[in-house]
Amino acid sequence: MHRTDLIPIGELAARTGVAVSAIRFYEAKGLVEALRTRGGQRRFLRADIRRVSFILIAQQLGLSLEEIAAELARLPAGRTPNGADWTRISTALRARIDGQIAAHERTRELLGTCIGCGCLSLKKCGLYNAQDKAAQRGAGPRYVLGDRAGEIAEVD
Repeated sequence: MHRTDLIPIGELAARTGVAVSAIRFYEAKGLVEALRTRGGQRRFLRADIRRVSFILIAQQLGLSLEEIAAELARLPAGRTPNGADWTRISTALRARIDGQIAAHERTRELLGTCIGCGCLSLKKCGLYNAQDKAAQRGAGPRYVLGDRAGEIAEVD
C-alpha cells in the first residue's frame, strides 16, 4: 500500500462533509477502520470516502447502523471495492428504495384528500374508511401502507 492511498481523518471529513467526531463514531461501530501511524494518528484508505458516503446515503434511506454494517461487511477487506461490489450492494437496496418511493407516492395521493375532506376520523370517514373497515387489516395507516379500499371487505 502506498502512502498516497492513505488519508488523515481531517481529509476524510472534509471530502465527505462528515464531522471528525462522526467518523470516530463510525469507526467505533465498525463501519470504517482506521490504520494507525507510529504516532497513533488515524489514517484511512482513500476508498473510505465511498464508504462514508454510502453510510450517509443509507442513513437518509432509513437504514439502521446495524443494517449499514451488514451491507458494508459485504465489501471486500483489504482492497478498494470495485464497481461489481457496489452494484451488489445497490441491487440489494433497490427494492427498499422502490418501496419507499411507492409509500411516498401513496401518502402524497391520499393525505391531501383525506385531510381535505375535514372529518379527520377513520371511524367516521365515509370516503375512505366507512365503518372503520380498514382496521380489519391491522393497526396503522392501512391505505398509506399499501392496502386499497376495494381490497377490504365490508364490515357486517
